[in-house]
Amino acid sequence: MARRMNYICDIFHLRADIGGCDWRVYIAGRKDKRKMQRLEWIAPCHFGLEAVLKREITDLGYEIASVEDGRVTFYGGRDALARANIFIRTAERIMLKVGSFRAETFDELYEGTKALSWEEYLPVDAKFWVTKAATNKSKLFSASDIQSVVKKAVVDKLKQRYHVEWFREDGAEYPIRIFLFKDIVTVAIDTSGTSLHKRGYRQLMGKAPISETLAAALILLTPWKADRLLVDPFCGSGTFPIEAAMIGAGIAPGVNREFIAEQWGNIAPKKVWYDAVTEAQDGVRQDVEMHIQGYDLDGEIVKCAMRNAAEAGVEQYIHFQQRDMRELSSPKKYGFIITNPPYGERLEEKRDLPKLYREIGASFDRLDTWSKFIITSYEDAEKYLGRKATKNRKIYNGMIRSYFYQYMGPKPPKKRENTEPAG
Repeated sequence: MARRMNYICDIFHLRADIGGCDWRVYIAGRKDKRKMQRLEWIAPCHFGLEAVLKREITDLGYEIASVEDGRVTFYGGRDALARANIFIRTAERIMLKVGSFRAETFDELYEGTKALSWEEYLPVDAKFWVTKAATNKSKLFSASDIQSVVKKAVVDKLKQRYHVEWFREDGAEYPIRIFLFKDIVTVAIDTSGTSLHKRGYRQLMGKAPISETLAAALILLTPWKADRLLVDPFCGSGTFPIEAAMIGAGIAPGVNREFIAEQWGNIAPKKVWYDAVTEAQDGVRQDVEMHIQGYDLDGEIVKCAMRNAAEAGVEQYIHFQQRDMRELSSPKKYGFIITNPPYGERLEEKRDLPKLYREIGASFDRLDTWSKFIITSYEDAEKYLGRKATKNRKIYNGMIRSYFYQYMGPKPPKKRENTEPAG
C-alpha cells in the first residue's frame, strides 16, 4: 500500500508541474517521447526454456522480435518496462535494447557503440557503467577490455550531445550489458537490477535449491492446473510448491519487489509502474482453492519452507510435512508430482543414486494415474526409475546440463452434467 501511495503522490506532483508550465512546451515534449514508444526489449532465460518465456510475453500482448538460445527479444511500449518485470515468471531479467552492430576490432566496437543514440536513454545526470560483457564465438573476447571501450564510447557520445566535459553521475542508475555472438554486438541497459529469480520470499534456503524462475518455467511446461493435487516429495525450501501456488492464485512474481528502472523518469513515468502494480493486484484470485503438498526428510528445512511460503503470501494453499519419499501415497487420483531429487554432487553421494532412484520409481508405480515430472542432472535417472519417460527435455540449470523427465498420466474423466429435469 505504501508503494501504491508513493505512485499516487508522484502522479499528483506531475500534474501540478504541468499546470504551472506552458502547455505547448509539454505537448511538444510528449511528441518527442512518442518517438520511443515502440521499444525493443530483451529477456534472457535458462537454455531450453525459450518457448515458455515466449508464451508468457505473447500472453502479455507483446510482439516477438526473435527467439535465440537463452534469450527472447520482443517489442513493446513504455508499459513493458514495468509489466514485463512484474508479470513474467521465467525471465532472468528485462533489458532495454539500445542497438546492435558488427565489430571484429576494438576500434569497430568503439565506433559502433558511439554511433548509438545514447542521449535517448541516458539523461545528463545518469549513473552508468558496463556491468557485464559476455562474448561467444567472437574475435573480441576480453570482457574487461570490452567494458572499458564501451564505457569510453558512451562518455564521448554524451559529451558531444550534452556539451559537457564531466558527468556528475549522481542520478538514476543505468547498468549497461554487452553481448557478443559471432562478432555481432548487442548493447542493452538492464532494467531489473537484482535478478528476477529473487522474488523476495525465499529468505532461507536448503541445499542446492532450484531457482524460482526455473521452477516456474518447469511448472508452466506441465498441464497442471490449480484444481489438481500437486506434490513435491523433495521440496527443500519449498520453491516448487510456492511457485505453483503463486501461479494458481494469479500472484505476479514481481509485485512485491523493487526494480532499478523505477527511477527512470525519462523512459517511463511513475504512472506506468503504478498501473502495472494495480493490474497485478487486481489479477489475484482471492477465491481459488488449491491442494499443494511439500515433503522433506529434514524437519528444519520443512520449517524453512513454511516460513518462505508465509513470506510469499501462499501458506494457506500448501501443506508442508516432514516425510520420507518412500511413504508417498494418496487415495486421490490424477495428481501431479513435480520435483528436483538429489543428483549426487559428491562421489559418495553418487554411489547411493541407483538405490534412491529405484525407490522413487517404486513410489511412482503406486500412483499409476498421476503425472510425474522430474528435473535432475543424473544421466542414469531414467534407467533406475524403471520406465522410459513420455518426454525428455534437455535444460541447462546454470552451467549444469539437466534433464526434465515427463511421465504423463491418464487424463481425468470429464465431469458429467446433470441433464435430468429437477424434481
